[in-house]
Amino acid sequence: MIEFRAVTKQFPDGTVAVDDFSLVIPARKTTVLVGSSGSGKTTLLRMINRMVEPSSGDIEIDGESVSGREPVQLRRSIGYVMQNGGLLPHISVVDNVATVPVLGGVPRRVARERALELLDTVGLDRALAKRYPSQLSGGQQQRVGVARALAADPNILLMDEPFGAVDPIVRAELQQETIRLQRELDKTVVFVTHDIDEAFLLGDQVVILEEGARIAQVGSPSEITENPASEFVASFIGVERGARALRTKQTPRGTVLVDAAGRTQGVLVEGDA
Repeated sequence: MIEFRAVTKQFPDGTVAVDDFSLVIPARKTTVLVGSSGSGKTTLLRMINRMVEPSSGDIEIDGESVSGREPVQLRRSIGYVMQNGGLLPHISVVDNVATVPVLGGVPRRVARERALELLDTVGLDRALAKRYPSQLSGGQQQRVGVARALAADPNILLMDEPFGAVDPIVRAELQQETIRLQRELDKTVVFVTHDIDEAFLLGDQVVILEEGARIAQVGSPSEITENPASEFVASFIGVERGARALRTKQTPRGTVLVDAAGRTQGVLVEGDA
């Protein structure tokens, strides 16, 4: 479990990115921080592994304050996936994945064997192991980034808008892979995105943020959709635009669901009504 306790972050220029933020992130679930630019979501994520230090307040992992942990060792114990993959361009795919275990003292041969297994886990062909990042597609690079984050078998996986730089088709594939991995590996995942649809797809717990990391609402996707806490939340999740306000329409082939603009969003199958 990760717990934020009255955390504030003010940068030297006076900008308050996070203002008195408190939240419990449950273990072995996916918590998604979602909000517009400037909502403090990435700052919150990076405070978990001390890439950013809070100005006040405390963050605990399983009851232990991260402020008492040595930063480098803390970061090596937590998986971290960023938007551009963050791969080292001058070393091969297999050595990118093996980086953290090798730094932790694992023999290179053993770390490479584990890296090849992780390529299988994230759905990459082992034939790519000796290639360099520049020889991979964007989606392949992101999968390598996920494999590298998993290499030390961390309990916590931080994902900072990891699919924002790939095309919609690849993004959808990576989202499904993330769901599969979480089902199989049972990690505590903290995921940052600006896309509410991605948040609702991936999150067991979704945290909608306003400026300064003020919590507009926290809950499951169903709880938020069924009972938005404010007009801001209703607008953010698309209720006011009709994106989530669906009605039924009869067609010659059966009942479909359409949005407020009349666009078909899905098919109503027997048993759903």
